[in-house]
Amino acid sequence: MGQPVTLAVTPPAHVRIDHYSAVHVAAAAARALGAQCGLPGAMPDQAAVLASELASNIDKHAKDGALYIQPLPLSGGVEILAADRGPGMPELERCLADGYTTVGTLGAGLGAVRRIATCFSIRTQVGAGTYASARLVRPEQADAARQSAALLCLPADLEEHCGDAGAVVDTGCIRTAAVIDGLGHGSEAAEAAQSALRSFRTAAAHPLPDVLNAMHRALRHTRGAAVGLLRLEGAQARYCGIGNVRAVALSHEGVHHRLTGQPGVVGWRMPTPKTHSIALPAGATALLHSDGIDARWTQDPSLFVLRLPPELLTASVMHHHRNARDDAAVLAVRPHQRHL
Repeated sequence: MGQPVTLAVTPPAHVRIDHYSAVHVAAAAARALGAQCGLPGAMPDQAAVLASELASNIDKHAKDGALYIQPLPLSGGVEILAADRGPGMPELERCLADGYTTVGTLGAGLGAVRRIATCFSIRTQVGAGTYASARLVRPEQADAARQSAALLCLPADLEEHCGDAGAVVDTGCIRTAAVIDGLGHGSEAAEAAQSALRSFRTAAAHPLPDVLNAMHRALRHTRGAAVGLLRLEGAQARYCGIGNVRAVALSHEGVHHRLTGQPGVVGWRMPTPKTHSIALPAGATALLHSDGIDARWTQDPSLFVLRLPPELLTASVMHHHRNARDDAAVLAVRPHQRHL
């Protein structure tokens, strides 16, 4: 059996960087999460440094930026995602060097992030913006920090609970992913999503229609959910979904597939599930998202966006295409490899 991995049960801290005081808010959120996740010793303080430096970089150099601070999708650590709308960094490698600054500060920011983080990725484009991911885990979990899967879920504005959820299960070289959208908002939607998630963890190794049928039974006494399932094995993927959870396959050349689920509600009125097989080009990323993301983002994505790794792709899609009045989830995966 594969090992089920929950990707973000609790919503991340979403910190808009619109004033320098937000830097302190981000640092405090990262420190608290590090302690909550059981990071030992000084590691919660290291998480705070990562958040502080990424937030400071946005405050000093960018516009319309935010940090998303959450439990690391694939282990017991912390992930800090940063996104902004520009102006980007024309000399990224110089910006990553200790001592480099354009505003008269010490200039240790991004260099310190690269040193402290277990895994650090960053991409930038002049005029388009910058995306960064800093993952911090115990030393013995370093491989988990490099896994090629990522998820970001946010509740609708003014909501405490998120009705969207996601998970990934690896069984040998087969990777199965799910995005679940509990109907409506609030605690009842979150309850439906978590019931579906528990069922998925138990049944994930079975054929995809059987997984949906198991989730359907589990949700009979909830308000129900839309569910999208995606199974990756080598250069092939299979999609099975009910409701408005969309699947997209991306490569460096463009968008290759756009799929949405069959009409219905898991837990209430569900048709016989059907599975669609799609070919994945070399290096492709498969992505699932709920209807809290504007589906028009796939119409003409830039080459810069198409080439983002999963963790930065989720940040980009969420930051630019989220409907703030609805819960939203974005999950991006590449085929599972035993050694990443």
